[in-house]
Amino acid sequence: MTPSITTVLFDADGVIQRGTHDWAARLHAMVDGDGEAFVNDLMLAERPAICGKEEFEDALAAVLRRWNVTATLDEAIEPWSWFAAEPVVVDLIQDLRQAGIKCHLATNQHAYRRAIMNDERGYAALFDQSFYSCDLGLAKPDPAYFRAILAATGAPASSVLFVDDIPANVEGARSAGLHAEVYDLADGTDVLVALLGRYGLPISA
Repeated sequence: MTPSITTVLFDADGVIQRGTHDWAARLHAMVDGDGEAFVNDLMLAERPAICGKEEFEDALAAVLRRWNVTATLDEAIEPWSWFAAEPVVVDLIQDLRQAGIKCHLATNQHAYRRAIMNDERGYAALFDQSFYSCDLGLAKPDPAYFRAILAATGAPASSVLFVDDIPANVEGARSAGLHAEVYDLADGTDVLVALLGRYGLPISA
């Protein structure tokens, strides 16, 4: 039987938004040595900020010093703003909300990027509620992240569908009792339309 879904949680990167520039190339170009190792160092340094335990700007500045990068902090942080929402997915979310389905953002982000997404790009108005890992102090794929969302929304796990492009995050959601599916924006929006349709959700496309 098709489950009765009343709430959909959408991941951000790779589900509702995509990169607009080659951020990896920009970061690689900042060092003379191993650009891949530099980016990996950045990703590791970013993790505490994603859980709200550190300011990302401070973590980034420390990495720049460690690698003797001459670029300014503003230049180094700019790639984190290189993204744009996919209009078709935005329309799908609004269609669902107008049909009475609650739509929430469920994303791993630090406070720097949350401010861009929530305030500058207007994501706060796009969703019923937004759940940023930096605010919850928990990050996907930890099942506790999803349990915190269930507690905040009051929605039964069996009525919630979670969509993410990372299989580990989907497994984390399923372990918390949610319905969850892997979807990558790179596969095209028709795939998302079909996925939502399989759950009996009211979509016009």
